[in-house]
Amino acid sequence: MVQGSKGAVLAIDQGTTSSRALVFDAEQKIVGLAQQEFTQHFPKSGWVEHDAEEIWDSVVAVCKKAIAGAQLQAGDIAAIGITNQRETTLIWDRKTGKPIHRAIVWQDRRTSDFCAELKKQGFEDEVTNRSGLLLDPYFSGTKVRWLLDNVEGARAAAEAGDLIFGTMDTFLIWRLTGGQRHVTDATNAARTLMYNIGENQWDDSLLDMLGVPKNILPEVLDCAADFGTTRADILGAEIPVYGVAGDQQAATIGNACFQPGMLKSTYGTGCFALLNTGKDRVTSKNRMLTTIAYRLNGETTYALEGSIFMAGATVQWLRDGLKIIDDAAQTGSMADQADSEQDVYLVPAFTGLGAPYWDAEARGALYGMTRNTGPDEIAKAALEAVCYQTRDLLEAMKADWSGGADDTVLRVDGGMVASNWTMQFLADILNAPVDRPNILETTALGVAWLAGSRAGIWPDAEGFSKTWSRDRRFEPDMTQETRHARYAGWKNAVSRTLSSS
Repeated sequence: MVQGSKGAVLAIDQGTTSSRALVFDAEQKIVGLAQQEFTQHFPKSGWVEHDAEEIWDSVVAVCKKAIAGAQLQAGDIAAIGITNQRETTLIWDRKTGKPIHRAIVWQDRRTSDFCAELKKQGFEDEVTNRSGLLLDPYFSGTKVRWLLDNVEGARAAAEAGDLIFGTMDTFLIWRLTGGQRHVTDATNAARTLMYNIGENQWDDSLLDMLGVPKNILPEVLDCAADFGTTRADILGAEIPVYGVAGDQQAATIGNACFQPGMLKSTYGTGCFALLNTGKDRVTSKNRMLTTIAYRLNGETTYALEGSIFMAGATVQWLRDGLKIIDDAAQTGSMADQADSEQDVYLVPAFTGLGAPYWDAEARGALYGMTRNTGPDEIAKAALEAVCYQTRDLLEAMKADWSGGADDTVLRVDGGMVASNWTMQFLADILNAPVDRPNILETTALGVAWLAGSRAGIWPDAEGFSKTWSRDRRFEPDMTQETRHARYAGWKNAVSRTLSSS
């Protein structure tokens, strides 16, 4: 039980497959946790949707359970931090709060043709210069365009001021505050394809290109700011929302990657590596994304980011699609038992390939199978694929920025890092140390710190950095010859998978 009122912080982690709530005490220890999965909708090949009402219900339920689990009352919570699946796009009625369509998830590829058309018209350089992003269905802007053009009456209603847009953080804040605040933070805004990350404002040229009216967009705040206060009848008390960051930026903060050159990689549904480049807004020559790591006190810190669409989701496919495992924890022992003589490669392009390939039309493939290939070899290939893709990202980042990335230790978090087998292979294929923290809930910890420091009950960035501690370091233990051969096999498999091949 947390001692003393107002010593606790509630972190809402609204993810791709589940909503979670964690209560941290004043010493940053987890004292309450609840999680609830929600439905994944796949109406067409390459389309992924979520029911926003189901997500809202799940968030309220887990918040109440986590607070109760911490043996607290809502009034004991000093502040709330919210982190969320980025890019997932929702439009709702300003008056009723009712969504006009299911949320279109970041994994969704329905706007591939529109992105290709914009590329053909020569817009990609301008998009990158202004937003730091690439023209890909991954980002929110083209999803907004699709909703306005494909939901009956939506465009007219939007132009009349009756509809508003938001990523999941914005929707949750709007609901928690009873419709009083339509806001987001700089990290989520930076992922929309509509935000100028140099000028820190919505970009009129990008909005014109996409055909999105400016009046539907939320106000953009720092990551630690006053986002509003919850209605007392929702959680049981009025609680200020003081911290917001997209999930990958929140994990960067939770891993205390505050110095330029620090690098983290999160292994959740997808895998996302962020390299802190400080005040340097580095333009990638290797199709990495330039993004906002965080914005505090009006000062922007930038990052290079590489995005892999399928990490934990690949393991989920082993369970739900192939049905060769019952639980993700089985994959490590299966990989250990796999035939080491077989070079089986899985390229998990189920929803296209992310960085550094950015091929929306690529689809998943298995290479190198023999009659002896079975569940163990496929499970091993699935885990290895995540590690190979991480190396793809780090190779590209090193080529883009010489500010200290060469000798960087990789800090990791997310569900997959519990697998010792996977983390050891990751260190081996990267030829770099991999640090697993004691607190694996770094995404939630990051926004809890934003909220707690804003509330004055948690330390500043320097003090918070000193509290970060390592559970285990994985050192590389693979010969250079083996490393080179394995990675060359991966690159060959990818080259055969790309849609242009």
